[in-house]
Amino acid sequence: MDGSNPVLYVVACGGYPAQDLPRFAQWAQTEGWRVCVVATPKGREFLDTAALQQLTGYPVRHDYKHPDDPDVLPPANAMLVAPATFNTVNKLAAGISDTLALGLVNEAIGLGIPVIAAPWPNKALATRRPFRESVERLRAEGVRFVLDDENLPEPASGRPGAAAFPWQPIHAQIISVRQELSR
Repeated sequence: MDGSNPVLYVVACGGYPAQDLPRFAQWAQTEGWRVCVVATPKGREFLDTAALQQLTGYPVRHDYKHPDDPDVLPPANAMLVAPATFNTVNKLAAGISDTLALGLVNEAIGLGIPVIAAPWPNKALATRRPFRESVERLRAEGVRFVLDDENLPEPASGRPGAAAFPWQPIHAQIISVRQELSR
């Protein structure tokens, strides 16, 4: 991967679709991205961090670095939050940065860096007013969403529910952002 390729941060929250990130990272690399993975504390539980580090060439970050330590990740040109949990979407909309992942995405929104979010709450959580309002607030700030209410998982559906995660629409959004950055 050439150092001039754009950098995509993939922010992984706690959910079964995060286990599919190696396959997504490989796909993104074929599309010309350098991929860096940042996990929320719960997101880390779903990741094979060693495999992702080997695949991407970058460590999977999950916590803030010591102020005197150098940055180990190149600056992001775009971000994908996938899967984005109910909690993460609501915290982002409120501007909460209590984890490295939230802090990086909040900064990206403020800097106008393209951010794509693929929320994966269960169907019951997705009907909640705070979630719907959070999505609308983030859209108003330019966050792009891949969210299909019809295909969200049922409560307590576990790993089988993750089979419907919208990877193909996410691919389309990533291709669109890559084209925008090339202009």
